[in-house]
Amino acid sequence: MKLVAANRLIDGVAVWLGPDGGWVEDISEAEIARDKETQERLERTGREAFVRNEVLDVELIDVEIVDGTVRPLRLRERIRAAGPSIHPELGKQAKKPAVSLV
Repeated sequence: MKLVAANRLIDGVAVWLGPDGGWVEDISEAEIARDKETQERLERTGREAFVRNEVLDVELIDVEIVDGTVRPLRLRERIRAAGPSIHPELGKQAKKPAVSLV
């Protein structure tokens, strides 16, 4: 399973491509590709957003579902989804319960 990750150009926030073609700040709201056709469609939509200067660092990333939660396979992407790892009262992790990075 894969989804498209990027950074919003206007503020640098990590975002993921949602099912309506818009960008969402919560990875659990992202559209997950479970087949090659959907991966290609999501990649194409991400590239188009890059060309329109909406996002940068567009990347198709691997994810898995663990206990009903979307979990990126790479640690870098887990940190991006959870927020800065330096302080629990800053960033995305301040808005929701702590997320395990392992």
